[in-house]
Amino acid sequence: METSPIPVVTVQTAPFDDQRPGTSGLRRKTVVFEGRKNYLQNYIQSLLSSIDLRDRQGCTMVVGSDGRYFSRTVIEVIVQMAAASGIGRLVIGHNGLLSTPAVSCIIRKIKAIGGIILTASHNPGGPGGDFGIKFNVSNGGPSPDTVMERIHQVSRTLEEYAICPDLCIDLSCLGRQEFDLENKFKPFRVEIVDSVDVYLQLLRNIFDFNAIKSLLTGPDQLKIHIDAMNGVMGPYVRRILCDELGAPVNSAVNCVPLEDFGGSPPEPNLTYATTLVEAMKGGEFGFGAAFDADGDRYMILGENGFFVNPADSLAIMAANLSAIPYFRQHGTKGFARSMATSSALDRVAKAMKLALYETPTGWRYFGNLMDSGRCSLCGEESFGTGSDHIREKDGLWSVLVWLSIIATTKQGVEQIVREHWAKFGRNYYCRFDYEGLDPRAAFYLMKDLEAVISDKAFTNQRFAVGDHIYIVEKADNFEYIDPVDGSVARNQGLRIIFTDASRLVFRMSGSGGGLGATVRIYGECFEKDPERQSRETQVVLGPLIAIALKISGIHERTGRRGPNVIT
Repeated sequence: METSPIPVVTVQTAPFDDQRPGTSGLRRKTVVFEGRKNYLQNYIQSLLSSIDLRDRQGCTMVVGSDGRYFSRTVIEVIVQMAAASGIGRLVIGHNGLLSTPAVSCIIRKIKAIGGIILTASHNPGGPGGDFGIKFNVSNGGPSPDTVMERIHQVSRTLEEYAICPDLCIDLSCLGRQEFDLENKFKPFRVEIVDSVDVYLQLLRNIFDFNAIKSLLTGPDQLKIHIDAMNGVMGPYVRRILCDELGAPVNSAVNCVPLEDFGGSPPEPNLTYATTLVEAMKGGEFGFGAAFDADGDRYMILGENGFFVNPADSLAIMAANLSAIPYFRQHGTKGFARSMATSSALDRVAKAMKLALYETPTGWRYFGNLMDSGRCSLCGEESFGTGSDHIREKDGLWSVLVWLSIIATTKQGVEQIVREHWAKFGRNYYCRFDYEGLDPRAAFYLMKDLEAVISDKAFTNQRFAVGDHIYIVEKADNFEYIDPVDGSVARNQGLRIIFTDASRLVFRMSGSGGGLGATVRIYGECFEKDPERQSRETQVVLGPLIAIALKISGIHERTGRRGPNVIT
């Protein structure tokens, strides 16, 4: 019996005025996407319609999620609307799961026009948590500003969306599913693919898996403890670190993806990755790592819980890329970091005589540098590092870099870090997050602070804190001119640079879930003397932070007594 073609339905709607995507797509409280009529459908249509019709017809897109609550429902809507909008093929991860690095990898492998990732990164999940929709473009990286602006412009005038409400797919069934649609000459195709396969093959071509396997299984076996934090990385950790590289199954914990991530924010830092922190303190394990919900961020701990600052991690990777076959084969072109990240990487770049690019926060800024052959390794202070193998930060790749360095140097995590400091100096560095602030109060705090530091009298101003004296050398609102296309990104964060190379940076974050504003304060100072490289970070940076609190008045203006999170 022949089945009838699936009808395409046009639904009338009205535009929303708050669908401008931010640094990591459109993030809102889950209840907004789930509860506001047509809010989800409007944004999906705006995203699809932002792609030129000639490019959209018959094209391939990738879809994946970090497994958070509401993802399956949204994937169903994406499938129904993509079919109605002329997309020819969707490639979707098994059970809807794909890490952000895997999406980037698959986009590049199959030459898709782009991909939709359902994630709010390290933000909480569940019905009361956050939800996000992110669009990655054809190079596998996050949308540049021009694409985000097109999506926003469509959303402002949208009056209808197209959908195939009778189209249903089975996310649990690997393989191809085809559907005949009304008024469409070719069938619409959905391919459910193994979440790990393509990404695993890429990693095999980058690393010496035999060397890492020997490290994890040999007579001097390195005992590791890996926490997937009940996000998407569970299947990747099990398959790659355990099945492929031989780590014992019990070395990986919290590997079942849960819609609420087990009730805790899937954020790999000392505040939230407490399972890992406590396990590492016992001294049983020599290496520990945790991943965020979508697998692009990571945290590294050494024996006895030795914490590796993410900016140090980036610099140490840069100094040891010769341990990775991929870089021995392709060479190293240059490095890049976000402005708010510590300048530890700069010292490695200088020693290696390589270019160093300082960009705004947001992985999309690294894409142009890598596409043009200027950059091989890049990173941000928010526990994100990656290379030109894809166009996203990559948590598991970063862990494999570290394991490769350990296998090559035959040293433990702490020894590797301390020898790096002895050679290049230590950048004491810390970030203070003030979350959930009143948006108006946060806006005027930043505006007034900019007025203070922009005053000509501020340069050369002296700040005395105890026996420390800091003299302002430069203060500005960071502006970035892309060396590839000449585009300009303004208002990217307030920075104060002192004559001794110490820095203070103030930024409003664009990666929240829409509930309040986040102001981040960063402090950094450099220490060359090995005898003074083992002090407590908070003690060393205390005078700088005192200056930051004084000139910003953040506690008085927000009613807070301190930050929510210190990393």
